[in-house]
Amino acid sequence: GTYEVFFDLESKAKGSLVDDWDFPKKSIDDPEDKKPKDWVDETQIDDPEDKKPAGYDDIPAQIPDPDATKPEDWDDEDDGEWEPPVIDNPEFAGEWVAKKIDNPAYVGEWTPKQIDNPDFEEGVQLAAYDSMYVGYELWIVNNGTIFDNILVTDSIEYAKEQGEKLWRPTSKGEKEKKEAWDKENKPADEPEEDAGESEDYDEEEPEEEEEKDEL
Repeated sequence: GTYEVFFDLESKAKGSLVDDWDFPKKSIDDPEDKKPKDWVDETQIDDPEDKKPAGYDDIPAQIPDPDATKPEDWDDEDDGEWEPPVIDNPEFAGEWVAKKIDNPAYVGEWTPKQIDNPDFEEGVQLAAYDSMYVGYELWIVNNGTIFDNILVTDSIEYAKEQGEKLWRPTSKGEKEKKEAWDKENKPADEPEEDAGESEDYDEEEPEEEEEKDEL
């Protein structure tokens, strides 16, 4: 079984139902196959030639602010010994870590052997549809979304034919009417769109049409 998804009469996704959905696969990992203890799957290691600089750990993360000055009204007897506030040390580079290099012992990612899946049945019908009605629950945040011409069929050619007949002639006009309505009813405090923003809107607008066509 295969599937193909169309938006605006253009194919957007396709593949195998068994491979892309949660159906039993033809083959599975062999539960008896274990990764060898000496298998090396680390792609990189610390560079043994990279050494921590002398005195690296002696650099503090924070230092007294050199621009801070003792307030004129500070009283050591009443307020205690004055200490300047601390700031981040621009010379502090964080915890030292060695550079990484490619691991010469790397042999690749280990994967278990594949065996036939006992739960897989060849040629089983994965989907069926037998109904006289179509229903959906609608929740939207933007007005102006249109739902019409809902078609359920097992013929992709017939669906394309009806799309060309019913959707394409009106899609551009519906979009233009929606843009005109949005412009006329735009709140007074909302800024005008520039050319770039208008282009972005044009790119996003088909999502409403896609929602209609998918249903």
